[in-house]
Amino acid sequence: MPEPQTGAGPADGNTPGAEPDRDPAAADEPTSPPVPSDQPEPSAQPTAADQPEPSDQPEPSGQPESTATADVPAPRWSGSAPVPPPSPRRPAWGESAEPTPPQAVPVGPPEHQTPVDPWAGVDTGGWDLPSAELPPLPPTMPYPSPPSTRQWSGPPAPPVGPHPLPPQAAPVPPQAARPTMPSRPMSPPAAPPTPARPPKQRRGRRSDPPPPAPPPNWQAPKGYVPVPVRRRRRWPWLLLLTLACCCGCPAYYGFPISAQYPARVALPVQIEDLSLRQDSRSAETAKQLENEVRQEHWLAEDTFAGVYSTNSGKRVTVFGGTGFRLSPESDAEAEISRLTDRYALNAPETVDTGVRGRHERCAVGRADGSDVVVCTSVDYGSIATGVFTRLSVGDSATLLNTLRAQIVQPERG
Repeated sequence: MPEPQTGAGPADGNTPGAEPDRDPAAADEPTSPPVPSDQPEPSAQPTAADQPEPSDQPEPSGQPESTATADVPAPRWSGSAPVPPPSPRRPAWGESAEPTPPQAVPVGPPEHQTPVDPWAGVDTGGWDLPSAELPPLPPTMPYPSPPSTRQWSGPPAPPVGPHPLPPQAAPVPPQAARPTMPSRPMSPPAAPPTPARPPKQRRGRRSDPPPPAPPPNWQAPKGYVPVPVRRRRRWPWLLLLTLACCCGCPAYYGFPISAQYPARVALPVQIEDLSLRQDSRSAETAKQLENEVRQEHWLAEDTFAGVYSTNSGKRVTVFGGTGFRLSPESDAEAEISRLTDRYALNAPETVDTGVRGRHERCAVGRADGSDVVVCTSVDYGSIATGVFTRLSVGDSATLLNTLRAQIVQPERG
């Protein structure tokens, strides 16, 4: 039986690793039936133990090769097509086009690596250097010996160890019965002392901690004099400022009003050397002036008018009214302006009355061919105007204040 060839190809007659070219003309032809192989099945082949050992005699050179390999015809179509090489893969979205670098080979721990001598093959024989001799160290001072202690003269210390059991008491001989004394009633235990209650603190205020105590054996520097630091309290000043703003301002502006309003009027018959004239002509003049005051000051509560004269021939005409006035200074200027045309007054002059809330104006003019001085005085509760003859501006202003004090009387004055 011929031996199987080690270099024989597969049963279909193709060379391993190389595919035969596909014949396009043979693609449409039917496939030839398989040719049965003369080689036995693997199961039918004898095992290594059953096969005869190869002999040392050389085979005849003229013997042909295995008839099984030579008789198998090559198939016209193997049934497999050439596979084209795969196209390069397109990178996915967000993937880098650069090739991924190879991962670094992890290095094992140093204890698993072979140690390397850095001085291997180096001549180190000439490195012995002469060492310099150092001077000997000085002797050290010995420690002083501790002072001797006296022996403890107290009672001996109890032995260390388990506590010994107390000795049993000796039996006491029976004694004669003694009369029992009545026991005193025991007093109840005293109640524990009540802890002192902490001082009540005001809300909104935090008690400052006490100042730190000086260190022990501390001495003040030379020339230092301790001065107690007083805590400044600002709330009284704030309270006073609040009271001044809330009460002081209204009182400052409200006092003149309460002192001058309301007021009442009365014409006295005699004022110093002036006498009230009560003839028909003087009464008619006073009535006319009173009506004018009522028309000009329609909010007036009461009006008055009168003509006074002296034995020397001086004549004084006074008129006005009572009622609350919000701006006395403006009313005084308006009254002088109203009388300017009647008495041909010059520029008015401001006169200081010395009373807060009272304003007075005086001006020189002419009436019935003679010079006259017209003065008006206005406060929060009344208005009074006087026409004076044969007097200066200063004397006229002083006389008007005198007449006003006698005619106008505040109800709260």
